[in-house]
Amino acid sequence: MKISSVASAFPKHYYPQAFLSEALKKLWNGRLAHPELVDRLHSHSGIDGRYLALPVDAYYALTTWGQANNAWIECAQELGSQALCRALTDGGLAPQDVDALFVVSVTGIASPSLDARLVNRMGLSPRIKRIPIFGLGCLAGAAGIARAADYVRAFPNHVAALLSVELCSLTIQKEDVSMANLISAALFGDGAAAVIITGSERKTEGAEIVATRSIFYPQTEHIMGWDVSEKGFQIVLSPHLPELIVEHLGQDVDTFLGDLGLTRKDIGRWILHTGGPKILEATATALQLPREALDASWDSLRKVGNLSSASVLLVLEEVFKRRRPEAGTYSLLAAMGPGFCSELVLLRWN
Repeated sequence: MKISSVASAFPKHYYPQAFLSEALKKLWNGRLAHPELVDRLHSHSGIDGRYLALPVDAYYALTTWGQANNAWIECAQELGSQALCRALTDGGLAPQDVDALFVVSVTGIASPSLDARLVNRMGLSPRIKRIPIFGLGCLAGAAGIARAADYVRAFPNHVAALLSVELCSLTIQKEDVSMANLISAALFGDGAAAVIITGSERKTEGAEIVATRSIFYPQTEHIMGWDVSEKGFQIVLSPHLPELIVEHLGQDVDTFLGDLGLTRKDIGRWILHTGGPKILEATATALQLPREALDASWDSLRKVGNLSSASVLLVLEEVFKRRRPEAGTYSLLAAMGPGFCSELVLLRWN
């Protein structure tokens, strides 16, 4: 089973980080005790700019969660179809060739779900298996690849598609000036990414999925997630998250690789979720890696910010299209998210 193609799509609205800092101060006007904190958080984010689902002025007019979620439904269909079409084209496939569609998002909800709407919009097979997944947050890009790999392992002549659409800007909370929300508003952006995973009986090029592993950390649900109210999604983000990564990730990776007869030295390219500067620094510390080992992740963070579940897929796309290692090289793709959990995917390039 292989990853045969990866593609992304972004909204047309892109804004420099300094512009977004000013826009947020306007949004929170009168609620901020120290407006300069917003500027400081944005300047230290390591981000040049971010894409937004809507023009920036449209956010001032959003007054209900329903309005924001309706915008999510419309934009998610547009970006989702773009990313999936590009991934299928790159893989030499047509929409009717997809046997199973996994869709991950944590920034909006819909019923019929986004995958059903894309069947109608894109002309996907009416016999397609649909697997919408909500709630995994930043973890879901890696977890979605792992679950799609499980599927094509059972159906080796099938094609599975993973689609991640995250419109983080539409979760903005106008009354929440907590540190967690200020940090979130400085980091998260909007976009989509799609991955095509093919079974072993399909003759395709790409990256072989060698093995996957899921790790759940008991009693850590307070670390990250959403509090959901009539106002929508309110960020839960513990300042202890970097400590949790440093404490667990290195050992988890070593155990996973050791079970396969490998060590960290066997990994030629690291494909890691772009959580933010502190998360990437904690990841490098946990894995004892120099900064340049995470260059693809740092570059993605700088260009577009953190896109939750789509972030690790954007790093994968960068490696797949522009930084592909030599044949036989191992890569480790990893992300962490609400639960609290980590998901590891070992790849071998061919």
